[in-house]
Order: sequence, then structure tokens, then C-alpha cells
Amino acid sequence: MSIFTIVIIVLILAIILAVIILYNGLVKAKIKVDNAWSQIDVQLQRRFDLIPNFVETVKGYMQHESETFEEIARLRTSWANAGTVSEKANLDNQLSTALKTIMAVSENYPELKANQNFSDLSEELRNTENKISFSRQFYNDTVTMYNTKLQVFPSNIIAGMFNFTARDLFKAESDEARRNVKVDFGTKN
Repeated sequence: MSIFTIVIIVLILAIILAVIILYNGLVKAKIKVDNAWSQIDVQLQRRFDLIPNFVETVKGYMQHESETFEEIARLRTSWANAGTVSEKANLDNQLSTALKTIMAVSENYPELKANQNFSDLSEELRNTENKISFSRQFYNDTVTMYNTKLQVFPSNIIAGMFNFTARDLFKAESDEARRNVKVDFGTKN
């Protein structure tokens, strides 16, 4: 076997090894994105599961907020049918707005704010909002790293060969608006 043949074989093996390493790196990044999304999904589902109890507690005090309650019911139904990150982000934003409305109106009902069930549910929602915010940040960081791998050389070549596609960021209202929602949930009496 000549030196030229050995060099060709070593180069071919090096290229195959590089493809395997790059492919495995893309697969690991994709799995990490899927895991990060499932963490957000769990927290959003937790919040949607808390909503019926919260609404029932508040309904007795706020009879004339029926439009807001109907909107929340519609959002819960839509949540079950949402499949994409952007659909769920949109529903998340709409729910945050509806919850802000309820929390703002609750300021006019001191008996409601003194209700232990309302306080407990408000605390649960506030904790869930914190978890959603953290999970969203982690997801977006993970997606950014994954999408970057899809665009940089040479992994972009492997990504194209194996049909890896970019993922959407979880675009939600600003962190400042989320902090305002958390503050609006009130404090435990």
C-alpha cells in the first residue's frame, strides 16, 4: 500500500469521524431543546390547571367580570389544541393579560384579598409565573445555541444533509411586564 493510499484512507476516516461528531452534536442540541420545551410546557399546563380554581374563587366576588372569565375559559380550550411554540406563546400572553385584569379588579374587593383560598392560589400562580419565566429563558438560550449550530460552518452542512430545522424562540411579553404580573398577584395576608 502506498503512502498516497494511506493518506486518502486517513482523510476519508477523518471526514467520516467529523460528520459523526457534528451529527451527534446536532442531535444532542435538538434533544436539549425538546427537553427545555417540555419544561415550559409543564409549567404552562400547571398554570392552566390552577386557573379553574382561581376563577371559581374570584367569581363569587366579581359577578360583572364575566367577559374576562369567558376569555379565560376560551384560552383553556385553545390551550388543549395549540401545538406550536408560537401558538402557546400567544395563548400565554393572552392569559397573562386576563390574569392582570382579574388581579387589578381584585384590588377593589378587600374581602376577596382577605380570602385564604384566593391568597393561596395567588401565591401558587406567582410561583408558577416565576418558573415559567425561568423555563422560558432556559428554552430560549437552548434554542439560540441549537440554531447557531445550524448556521455555523461546518455543522450547517451536516444540518442541511440531515434536514435539521431551526426552532422558534418562545416570544412572550417582556420580562418587565411579567414582573408586573407577579407583583399584582398580591401578598399573603
